[in-house]
Amino acid sequence: MGFEELLEEVGGFGPFQLRNVALLALPRMLLPLHFLLPIFLAAVPAHRCALPGAPANFSHQDLWLEAHLPREPDGTLSSCLRFTHPQALPNTTLEGEGQSPGELEGEPSTVPCPQGWEYDRSEFSSTIATEWDLVCEQKGLNRAASTFFFAGVLVGAVAFGYLSDRFGRRRLLLVAYVSVLVLGLASAASVSYIMFAITRTLTGVALAGFTIIVMPLELEWLDVRHRTVAGVLSSTFWTGGMMLLALVGYLIRDWRWLLLAVTLPCALGIISLWWVPESARWLLTQGRVAEAHMYLVRCARLNGRPLSEDGLSQEALSKVAAGERGVRRPSYLDLFRTPRLRYISLCCMVMWFGVNFSYYGLSLDVSGLGLNVYHTQLLFGVVELPAKLLVYVLVRHVGRRLTQAGMLLGSALALGLGLLVSSEVGSWGVALAVMGKGFSEGAFTTAYLFTSELYPTVLRQTGLGLTALVGRLGGSLAPLAALLDEVWLPLPKLAYGGIALLAACTALLLPETRQAQLPETIQDVERKSAVQPSGGRDVQEAGPGLSALRGRPSTEVLQQGLGEQKGRPAQSWSCHQCRLSVLIQP
Repeated sequence: MGFEELLEEVGGFGPFQLRNVALLALPRMLLPLHFLLPIFLAAVPAHRCALPGAPANFSHQDLWLEAHLPREPDGTLSSCLRFTHPQALPNTTLEGEGQSPGELEGEPSTVPCPQGWEYDRSEFSSTIATEWDLVCEQKGLNRAASTFFFAGVLVGAVAFGYLSDRFGRRRLLLVAYVSVLVLGLASAASVSYIMFAITRTLTGVALAGFTIIVMPLELEWLDVRHRTVAGVLSSTFWTGGMMLLALVGYLIRDWRWLLLAVTLPCALGIISLWWVPESARWLLTQGRVAEAHMYLVRCARLNGRPLSEDGLSQEALSKVAAGERGVRRPSYLDLFRTPRLRYISLCCMVMWFGVNFSYYGLSLDVSGLGLNVYHTQLLFGVVELPAKLLVYVLVRHVGRRLTQAGMLLGSALALGLGLLVSSEVGSWGVALAVMGKGFSEGAFTTAYLFTSELYPTVLRQTGLGLTALVGRLGGSLAPLAALLDEVWLPLPKLAYGGIALLAACTALLLPETRQAQLPETIQDVERKSAVQPSGGRDVQEAGPGLSALRGRPSTEVLQQGLGEQKGRPAQSWSCHQCRLSVLIQP
């Protein structure tokens, strides 16, 4: 008896599993609250140089500002510079201050804001940008805070993946909850930017525990038939978290209280762990048969399944445990040992980098759309629901590969067309941005399904782990790409769109998996890239081995195939390497 048979006996989908999914909804909703928090936490409101000494009863405020602040090429007053000396405007005089003789001719001199900045507090009462003046020459530090956070998520994914396999999912989920709670409180109490950057990076490390642990803890209690349904249901919690972030950000305008609001629910998560079961499959791999028996009995009772006398006996569970422990642990190197798996892995890495890079580039850049940040965030959350529905329809009728490439291409086109739309036509700009966000979410949703079907069963989790790791690298670089606007204003969107286009082209190089039998072993994957007989038999059955065919001229391959086929029935060969389809006669 295997573990899947055990699940069938105690119930692979029932009240026990639904309760588990509900209890693990909290960490899924907390992830977007933290991942997309910089939209509000690090927002940069309108600002200008602090200009002390302005007369309180000055009736021409705009003229007074124009005398002290230079104009940018687009005609707006500078946010980062002021005149060394106030400039006399036509028909006006400024008492007490005057121009130096050298400024009467030529361009007036300017200096960076020597006395700090004044901020527009109408939308945000406080952000980290206003707290530590992370604007102008220091705005790179503002973006870097998000990069540090996502770099922490990348490191945490590796750490929690190893530790959860060694010490258990439930125990490490408790560590993640406590760490996020403590580090979130420390971040909210930060007295300097350095303290904030360190605590947020460590928070990212802890939050990676949610991304790594929650999914296996759900799936390892579900039978194979219901894992897709549970996965789609669980993904909607991310969308709910995005829309909740818009509401919380609207109600709380101070960054410290906002950070507290998204961190304190971890206390509820710690309490909920009392009802979250440990993975019985993991317990069996560790030889902890008694504990696995306890959880399996709970599952059977809650699902209303009667237990047979021998079904959950210690002897039966010990045999299952021996089988689970006998499975060799795969490594990342196994993904690159054979040619076809190496090809799939490299393509998936590029695809996942592009998916994450464009998704977080679009999600974190909500400025310049003509709407306030709260409406934009709400729209970005709402559009994910129809995007998931569209993906569900397309992957069933069009296929995984074309859906993946189409969604990435849609993101790239939306970003490109957004650059061509005039700022005066605000509604079109908003529509294109929302469409781009929907397409990027569709690409994200498809990537999980597509990638999981490309890898064989023995390497499926390892392959998903590697590609997700590379994806997080793309997510960590997305905030820094926004700094390219200093070189050329449209350059960040061109970068997001260009990488998405590259990922779309790469997705087209991957094989289609719709209605295809999932590969079980590495040999199954390699056989699909070789010469496949139409009858479905392996190439070695029909003629020369794959290793003998590689690198040979097509005519030589054909001659050898003809020579070795003497005495065999006629059959059709499709040679992937030489692009030939021939009928081999006896």
